[in-house]
Amino acid sequence: MRTTVLVGVVGLLVALGFASIASAVEKSVVGTLEDSFCYVTMDAHGSDHKKCAQLCARKGIPVSLVEKGTGAMYVLLPPKNDEAIPDGVVNRMEDEVTVTGDEYDTGGVHYLKVKAIK
Repeated sequence: MRTTVLVGVVGLLVALGFASIASAVEKSVVGTLEDSFCYVTMDAHGSDHKKCAQLCARKGIPVSLVEKGTGAMYVLLPPKNDEAIPDGVVNRMEDEVTVTGDEYDTGGVHYLKVKAIK
């Protein structure tokens, strides 16, 4: 009985995982590009933090887009697996931008796979 329930639960989780992948929708979000470590742990942001944020992004610290108005945070993903975040994102750290990409919501976290930045 336990094995049957376990197999059913695992099957459901796999199906939900595929459902979240298939449900990605293109979205444009206006907000400020932040390096997530300094922003979350030290509340460091703004024009004085731009150089540090660029260095952190180049070193692989996840880049977040903090949505204007709502404060929702999107973790930015590169356009393809095994690639770095585009230079167009890194060069605009701490700037207000519009990022367009595929949105994924998993485990309560918002992700945006970068297609374009303005």
